[in-house]
Amino acid sequence: MKKLTRTQAKDIAALRTMKDEDIDLSDIPEQLDWTKAVRGKFYRPVKQSLTIRLDADVIAWLKSQGSGYQTRINSLLRHAMVGSPRRRA
Repeated sequence: MKKLTRTQAKDIAALRTMKDEDIDLSDIPEQLDWTKAVRGKFYRPVKQSLTIRLDADVIAWLKSQGSGYQTRINSLLRHAMVGSPRRRA
C-alpha cells in the first residue's frame, strides 16, 4: 500500500475535524450507476481460524462446486445471518 504524503495526511486530518455538511463535494460527480462496482475491493472483514465439524455429504456438495468451498461456507452463513430476523449488532 502506498504511503500518504504529508500534504495528504494533513488534508485528511483537516477533513476529520469537519462536519459532513461542511465538506465541499461539488467537484465530485454523484455516482448513479453502480453496475460495475466491485464488492469488497477495499473492505476485508477480519477472518478467524476455526475448527468445525460438518456432515460429510455437506462438505462433498460444497467441494463438488469447485475450489473455494470455505468461501462458499462463509457466504452461506453470512446470507443466513443477514436474513435472520433476530440479528443483533
